[in-house]
Amino acid sequence: MHNLNKFLGMILFICLYGSCKKQQHIGFGLENANVYEDKSRKTKKKNDAEYISILYTNLYQSPISPNQLYKTQNVLYSIGDQDVASEMLLSNYFNTGSIQMPTNILMRQDIESFVTNTYKRFYLRYPSEGEKAFFKQYITKNSAVSVEMVYTAFATSDEYQYY
Repeated sequence: MHNLNKFLGMILFICLYGSCKKQQHIGFGLENANVYEDKSRKTKKKNDAEYISILYTNLYQSPISPNQLYKTQNVLYSIGDQDVASEMLLSNYFNTGSIQMPTNILMRQDIESFVTNTYKRFYLRYPSEGEKAFFKQYITKNSAVSVEMVYTAFATSDEYQYY
């Protein structure tokens, strides 16, 4: 009986010793990546009040007053062609000189950052790699391109008309 207890004790010791191993971490070589929601598929068109209010906020980085919104809407309603009205409104905003935007020098110093910030500002999304590459190449090759021109392109684009 004593030998049997020794034998069972030895088997139990071997089993316990064999089952006690340092935990191994198995990795698959994956890198962490930031995933952003694709907001490029916008389907709901902004009404005039939303367009004016959002445009004003994007350009001046402050909300438009209700009185100014009402006056601006009335001016837009008085113009027949809404595309022309939007361009006139945008031109008027740029002529005030108090729009919050980077200088042309800052744009050219870090084009990729400028493009990313412009997409986030106007489209509320990050640009794709193709969009970044296009704008980087376009701004680099065309010295006449200004921040105002880029902002005008974004504010008059089809995507900006929707949310």
